Amino acid sequence: CAPPDVVVWPQAVGQVQELAALCHRCRVPMVPFGTGTGLEGGVNAVQGGVCFDLSRMDAITELSVEDFSVTVEPGVTRKALNKHLRGTGLWFPVGTVGM
Repeated sequence: CAPPDVVVWPQAVGQVQELAALCHRCRVPMVPFGTGTGLEGGVNAVQGGVCFDLSRMDAITELSVEDFSVTVEPGVTRKALNKHLRGTGLWFPVGTVGM
């Protein structure tokens, strides 16, 4: 395991875009970090770089019960989503990530 050189906590899409553009221009690796499940093992900064901690971007922006779809920001946890869905007859079960 290798830590990143720096961690940033963007709170809006525009901030992510600006930071990503800066990293790209300077050829600095970017390491995204969402909710910290660690299931995919992608938070290892093997070449240093900037960790984008997206946990503060936790809004649920759109829900369509009719077509079973929801739009969320990367910091939304499964528990927060299920709390939001309570009363709709829908839930997000464990094990469906990436399907």
